[in-house]
Amino acid sequence: MVDIDPTEHEIAELGPEVNGVDDLEELAEMLELEREGPDRGPVQTLIESRIETLESEAESGDEAVDPAEVDPAELSIAEVANMVRGVDDPDLLRDLLDRERDGEDRDGAVTRIESRIEAIEGTEQGDDEGGPEYVPPEEKHPDLDHPTADKTYVEGVSGETYRDMWVYCETQQGELVDASKEILGKADELMDGYAERYGDEEDVIAVLIGDDVADLAEEAIAYGADRAIYHDDERLSRFRHKPYTEIFVQMCRDFEADWRDYHEPRYTVFPATHNGRDLSALVQAELDSGLASDCSDLYIEEAMISNPAKTGTAGDSEEFERVLHMPRPDFSGFEYSTILCIDKPHRDFHPQGASVIPGAFDLPDPDPEREGEVVEHDLDVPDDWFQVDVVEYDRLEEGVDLTGHDVIVALGRGIGDDPTEGIELGVDLVDAFDDAALGLSRGVITASYEFAGHVVDYVSEERQIGESGQVVEPDVYVAAGISGAVQHKVGMDESDTIVAINEDPEADIREFSDYFVEGDLFEVLPRLTAAIEEGGSVAAMEGVADD
Repeated sequence: MVDIDPTEHEIAELGPEVNGVDDLEELAEMLELEREGPDRGPVQTLIESRIETLESEAESGDEAVDPAEVDPAELSIAEVANMVRGVDDPDLLRDLLDRERDGEDRDGAVTRIESRIEAIEGTEQGDDEGGPEYVPPEEKHPDLDHPTADKTYVEGVSGETYRDMWVYCETQQGELVDASKEILGKADELMDGYAERYGDEEDVIAVLIGDDVADLAEEAIAYGADRAIYHDDERLSRFRHKPYTEIFVQMCRDFEADWRDYHEPRYTVFPATHNGRDLSALVQAELDSGLASDCSDLYIEEAMISNPAKTGTAGDSEEFERVLHMPRPDFSGFEYSTILCIDKPHRDFHPQGASVIPGAFDLPDPDPEREGEVVEHDLDVPDDWFQVDVVEYDRLEEGVDLTGHDVIVALGRGIGDDPTEGIELGVDLVDAFDDAALGLSRGVITASYEFAGHVVDYVSEERQIGESGQVVEPDVYVAAGISGAVQHKVGMDESDTIVAINEDPEADIREFSDYFVEGDLFEVLPRLTAAIEEGGSVAAMEGVADD
């Protein structure tokens, strides 16, 4: 009987558990339990990787590595990490760190050695001395350049006052984009809950930058803002990296503004549109804080943290309050991660920043009677912020809006055997419904497929569904040749009925589909189209699925 049954744990919990097992037989039993049970690919990979590590160590012999003599370049980063766990002498670790820097200078190895040094020194100081003595980075590393020192707004402060949730309200062609309205509604909800939880009333601040945006400031209040700050300049009719970033950050640090009495915003939230992604990264970097991009949700609550880099002392846990939790799909594509932006001793990370994928929140109804304050931002914007001029551009008369349709037919990499025919079959199915549209997975957009000219217009980034595309909630969602990675799931899993067509019976999309048709989309789509044309309802799909 194994001590750890992987079938009883979520994937996120298993990493440290599996890496703590040193018995090969127990790991083999765990792998068999997983294969007979949930049969999750990432869990099997995790266990197999641990087995390979232990077998490799056994093959290399039992001779212990001497950290005082070893050349770290001869070790993998994982082997360095394993070795330093058993070293308690910070001077020995510093000597090892110097050897790594003089040799391969691998970021992963350097980080692991430094983390071990920090953990030991925190423990040795104990409660009597309150942790290791703080040394500013410029004094600790006098020979290193610090590129952040040239940033106008970086201060590295701690213990300052932070308030309010700031929302960047993007505009297009003189209107607030829906993604901004969605975030304003969610921000209003979050800060109402914040007041109930912590007893402090803080505001939702809408930020508008552009040409002739004063009237939109009133609209932002109707959608949930308590105060709207706007900056009008005819030169800002189109998004510009430099001026938009500088203006936003100057608003955050406008200490002379009579309506505020705090150092910086507590939270900043941006729509994860093309422009919003750009601006969010630039603003947060300029303020020397973090950013969780392409989030699918937001919530505020406490977080218990034991990382000594955040608590100041190894082995201690500390509860941080008022933390913005920012869930987003992780880079594996099959799990979610929740990002936190936590302060550390002698260093604050504010604002806590996020960008949110459009459609993640419901579009609120505006309340024209809602009261709020409109503030005009006064800043003399220098001409050298406009070193690039847009002299000519084309504007699409109409984009592709996949929201609001009864049916979405989405195609994925399964069309790869004949991309042109795959698109044709998808369009045929769309035409069989009264109100349907064609969508695509990111895999189709980024692939190097060659399409015949008559279908090229259907293959555009505007039709992408998912984390970096549109979010849809149709009555029926037909996913043909789509594996079901989390990045795609967040764009369509609120659909009423999901029909998946895939040759792989183990495809992840099966787990959240109402109907799963195991088969080749080139064979199934024509039959499904015929069934819809004949029966005209979702019930017709059951016959295809049963076949």
